[in-house]
Amino acid sequence: MISIIAKNVVRPDQVEAYKTLARELVAETRKEKGCIAYALNQDLQDSTVLTFIERWDDQAAIDAHGKSAHFTRIVPMLGALKAAEGEVRLYREVD
Repeated sequence: MISIIAKNVVRPDQVEAYKTLARELVAETRKEKGCIAYALNQDLQDSTVLTFIERWDDQAAIDAHGKSAHFTRIVPMLGALKAAEGEVRLYREVD
């Protein structure tokens, strides 16, 4: 299992637009084969920090997600709303 933490800092005036687009991405992604969990989280101290927390069966599922129609359509739109470059980290659970 692979977890992804994708942290984004969004322009203050674009937070609601970002969340609207992200909700569509979340809904479509949760239908994908290999997706265990996929959620957008908003920082409690800084509402402009929005973080996707994801769990995937394997790298093949992540690769397929990156090629999906909803991902390739929505992610560039999300990127246009960000105030700064995000941070994406992949993790493997320790047994």
